[in-house]
Parts: sequence; C-alpha cells; structure tokens
Amino acid sequence: MPVPRERPYSQFNFQVLIGTAPAGFQEVSGLGLEITVAEYRNGNEPVNSPRKITGMHKVPDVTLKRGVIGEVELLHQWIQAVRNGDQNDRRTVNIQLQDEAHTGPVQQWVLNEARPIKYTGPSLTAKGTDVAIEELVLACERIDLVS
Repeated sequence: MPVPRERPYSQFNFQVLIGTAPAGFQEVSGLGLEITVAEYRNGNEPVNSPRKITGMHKVPDVTLKRGVIGEVELLHQWIQAVRNGDQNDRRTVNIQLQDEAHTGPVQQWVLNEARPIKYTGPSLTAKGTDVAIEELVLACERIDLVS
C-alpha cells in the first residue's frame, strides 16, 4: 500500500504473478487503458459545442520480457494450451510494484482474463554478449489498478 512520501517509487522493483505463481521478468510495458467518448449535441442546445458521453473502454496488449531461464514450464504449457485452441485458459496476471525494501506491493495492476497472443524467442548470435531475451505479449479484457 503506498504511503505518503516526497519522492516517487523506482520502476525496477517489481514482481509478476501468473495466477499465484511468481514469474521473473526483466521488463513490463503496455500497462494502461483508454476510455472512449462520443460527442453528442441536440439541435436545440443553448451552446454551440457537443457534450462528451463516456463510451467503452479498451486495454492495450501488455508485453513481458525476460531472460531465458530454466524455469519455463509454466509459460510454455500456457502458450501451448492457448495455441491448441483452449478458449478457457485465461489467467489473472498480477504485476506488483515493490518498495525499495521489498516489504510488499505499493501499486498493483491486475490483468483479468489474460491470454498469450504472441511469443518471440531470443535473437541468437555467436558473437554476441547480451543476455538471451524472450518476449511474451498478453491480451487481457480488463486492467484493474489496486493500491
């Protein structure tokens, strides 16, 4: 839970939970939402400007990046289930921003009804010195902010 303080939290202390299982990721991007509005005006309105009416909301796809590590079974089974047509294998993904002491989350983004829609394996080069990074893109139906 965030506490009043003078400085913002750092972005590099976070945890990703897929269901209840922790998953190590180096980067998370795409957290957000957009609420559409429709403009409407009656012909007999006293002002010459439309009013804004709240419409539907939509959420972007969320991208998770991580180094290739030995503990990959959870993700690979999920990707395979969705790829094979399992329409019901949607999961809750919880992204938690931690404080500097890692005593608990100060902000959480909950991805509801998430499913993998894209997997990109690492770029491999015999002369490279970078870490092998894989990328997973998730589509979700709703992102809830929890503090």
